[in-house]
Amino acid sequence: MNYPQILIVDDELPARQRLIALLEDIHSVCPHTLAGQAVNAREALLLMRELQPDIVLLDVQMPEMNGMELAHQMQTLDGGCPEIIFVTAYDNFAVNAFEVGASDYLLKPVRAIRLQEAIQRAMQRLNRRDVPEQRQYFTVVEKDQIWRVPVTEVLFLKADQKYVSLHTAHKEYLIEASLNSLEREFGKEFLRVHRSVLVARNAIAGVARALHMTDEQGEEEKVTESWELIVSGSTQRLPVSRRQWPLVKEMMRHRGNDFPA
Repeated sequence: MNYPQILIVDDELPARQRLIALLEDIHSVCPHTLAGQAVNAREALLLMRELQPDIVLLDVQMPEMNGMELAHQMQTLDGGCPEIIFVTAYDNFAVNAFEVGASDYLLKPVRAIRLQEAIQRAMQRLNRRDVPEQRQYFTVVEKDQIWRVPVTEVLFLKADQKYVSLHTAHKEYLIEASLNSLEREFGKEFLRVHRSVLVARNAIAGVARALHMTDEQGEEEKVTESWELIVSGSTQRLPVSRRQWPLVKEMMRHRGNDFPA
């Protein structure tokens, strides 16, 4: 999310104009879009439902419903609550502000650098929201039983048609998933070594050469060689494709090993 949508909520026109001017000043270093302005809480809620802004610059002291009450109402929005940056002339609401999950609390008159820092902090929080929490377990269904297999116990994953076989030191399971989606989710823990194989990085013990005999259609058999992974906790050796071999070799070199090309 590179260009946050910002909504200004303040009942005083000079305060809104001041914020607009500051936003223009910092636009080159803090790109954003001014989604709109609201002069009271009722109007603000309507605009939030319509525009779904990422960040709200919110005054505290407003008629009818103040900023703190509005912040509580914002928690129930269907699209999720925007990041809240309070902008106020009063310093006695700071504790309440962070109790409602505000990302910052700015005192008027606001300086451009503080507004920039507050927006960047709000963006960091928004980006963390967008990253799904990584699973700690694979859920495996076998007949009438459901197993939770810790990700840390998985040695490697092999694709087989629409299933993926999940291998631990003691057992093999089948799960319905694609190897590509698993690689996206667990790319830090698992390394793609073949189009059909992901291996836990910390389970790679070494590599070994493998010889293959190929029949050249009635001609003499041809001997080719490749590399295979030795995996801790498993007797299986896993193929390494030519395409992925440079990645495996580089990882092994970082561990202090060296191999010929």
